[in-house]
Amino acid sequence: MAAKKKSEAVAKADVVHACAVHGTKGEERKAVGVDPEIRASNLRRLSRIEGQIRGIRKMVEDDRYCADILMQVSSAQEALRAVARALMRNHLAHCATHAIETGTQQEKEAMYDELLEMIYRNAR
Repeated sequence: MAAKKKSEAVAKADVVHACAVHGTKGEERKAVGVDPEIRASNLRRLSRIEGQIRGIRKMVEDDRYCADILMQVSSAQEALRAVARALMRNHLAHCATHAIETGTQQEKEAMYDELLEMIYRNAR
């Protein structure tokens, strides 16, 4: 039952992403409305996160105090959440707005489902 719901959601998402992808069905989906400043900011954040992850790995390798490692893990998780928020904002400003303003009823419904799923997964 859960697998059926998931496959239906994926099928709906494929329809919605027509506004946000180049290529035909089966090809990699790509965003077309990414704000260049948001993109650059996300890439800088991800570079810092890569450094944080390498630091955490080194702390584990060096058998550092667990609480200190966990503090660094929390910091990296918060940095990833910041990237997710920026991506979600961009998605709302471009793809979701486009689908809701110009999409068919099926595309609008699929976008609502996708947004709910994104909010559910990222709300913490």
